Amino acid sequence: MNHKTSSKSMASKAAKALTDKGASKIQKSLAASVLSQRSLQKQTGANMEDVASKVLQSSKYSDETKSFAASVLSQSNDKR
Repeated sequence: MNHKTSSKSMASKAAKALTDKGASKIQKSLAASVLSQRSLQKQTGANMEDVASKVLQSSKYSDETKSFAASVLSQSNDKR
């Protein structure tokens, strides 16, 4: 289990991304994960860890999308 939560500033950016009509589907998915992890009861699922990892390894995603991916991975299950 991981005991980290999304920061207030990251959650704010994620909330804005979810309402941004220009945000990609992947960015919105990562943003939703960031927001769900404001609570200690939530942690990143294995599927979302894979998505976030691929985003970080790709050059086609924006810095903001990569920051959401990094946040998601930082809150992944410590045992995976």
